[in-house]
Amino acid sequence: MKDFFRKFLVALKRKPQTIPLVLMVVTFLIYSLNLTYVSNTTAKIQGPNMGLCGFITMLFSMLSILCCMNAFPARKPVNRPMWILMFVMIAIVFVADTMYLNAIVAAINAPVNPIAVTLDTVYIVYAAYYIGLHRTFLIICVVVTLLLPVYSKMIRKINTSIDIEDNGEMAAIDISAD
Repeated sequence: MKDFFRKFLVALKRKPQTIPLVLMVVTFLIYSLNLTYVSNTTAKIQGPNMGLCGFITMLFSMLSILCCMNAFPARKPVNRPMWILMFVMIAIVFVADTMYLNAIVAAINAPVNPIAVTLDTVYIVYAAYYIGLHRTFLIICVVVTLLLPVYSKMIRKINTSIDIEDNGEMAAIDISAD
């Protein structure tokens, strides 16, 4: 277990950009694995642009992961256009999630014919919860990506070398080809 942890730290020292990438994948999984709640909510409420907001969130979440992968090439400086495009896509996803949540709140609190949340329509509450969680993870992804230079220096300071024991007989080894 100790060696596994050391190898994990060595991999992080070499490629610290995997931390924001993994967080972006986790953020995408939060949304995509709960897409049933979002789809059922869209079908029930049928608010303006709800389907479009769900489509934009799904599409730009996948594309922002690709931009994150291309923004940090191996042994090269940061690819600024991809880096900026990734943040623009994350901002668009955040706005789409906000519009979707506002449509849910407007449908539940409508003065005329509001949507009642019962046991049959509890998926509306689940959709609102997971979209709020998705927005929170988007903010965390942005912060972690922006702080990458700071914590990558801290990770590199961690000592991951292995102490090799010396028995003192290094001079006695004969390497001649007799």
